[in-house]
Amino acid sequence: MKLRLTKDIIFIDVEATGLNVIRDRIVQLAMIKYSAGGGEPQERNYLINPGRPISEEAMQVHGITPQDVARKPVFAQLADEIFQFVGDADFAGYHSNQFDIPILMEELARCGHELDMTGRRTIDVQRIFYKMEPRTLAAAHRFYCGTEMGDAHDALNDVRATIAVLDGQLDRYAGEDLTLDDGTVVEQPVQPEVDQLHAFTTDLRMVDATQRMRYDHNGEIVFNFGKYLGQPVAKTLHEDRQYFNWMLNKEFSTQVKQVIRKLVTEYEQQHSAGS
Repeated sequence: MKLRLTKDIIFIDVEATGLNVIRDRIVQLAMIKYSAGGGEPQERNYLINPGRPISEEAMQVHGITPQDVARKPVFAQLADEIFQFVGDADFAGYHSNQFDIPILMEELARCGHELDMTGRRTIDVQRIFYKMEPRTLAAAHRFYCGTEMGDAHDALNDVRATIAVLDGQLDRYAGEDLTLDDGTVVEQPVQPEVDQLHAFTTDLRMVDATQRMRYDHNGEIVFNFGKYLGQPVAKTLHEDRQYFNWMLNKEFSTQVKQVIRKLVTEYEQQHSAGS
């Protein structure tokens, strides 16, 4: 590890029951601590019983099942040990500022330990990646086409550059498989077929562009935000007309309003026909 340290630092990674740092719970916590004084790094790796269901989406990512953690300690049994290990160390991780550190703070707080971040430095390796490897159209044009695009941010030139980038991608990845983080192999995802590229570049779990609604593992449209998170949209809005009207009159996208009107209408038609 090449960092020059003036203080202990802990590299952290968390797997959880889902992606909500407040509502979800940790199922695995791994930490490696490097001491400013040198010596061998100290490792901690805990499997934790979250005391609640693990979402299907989370299991697909990390592969940890309820059976894997059924006989493991709950977080409260480990909280003192974890808090002592962390001490006043700095933190580092991948996307850790947005997820791993906040969810650890929530878990510790529920056990009476305040993880004070005052003066505690954090390194998010993902942000280094994104900032050093820009995700702009000009950068993509340079990478895939080998030339500077020129006249960046002129709309028509941007469209032409986008077409050139796609052509370059189709050439570069022709016949190439993609291995996901969980080991799943996607066979030749970049092909000159619109259906193929739509499936590859669109999060098909989401119903709308603003990600206010999504499909659950049963294919039902559920809320992806707010007090009804994870609850079926049609049934909920049929029963809570005040919330339905609130959504129609607030700054939700036109797409969201179109979808909820359609869902509620279909739900009411189905249930009036069945009554």
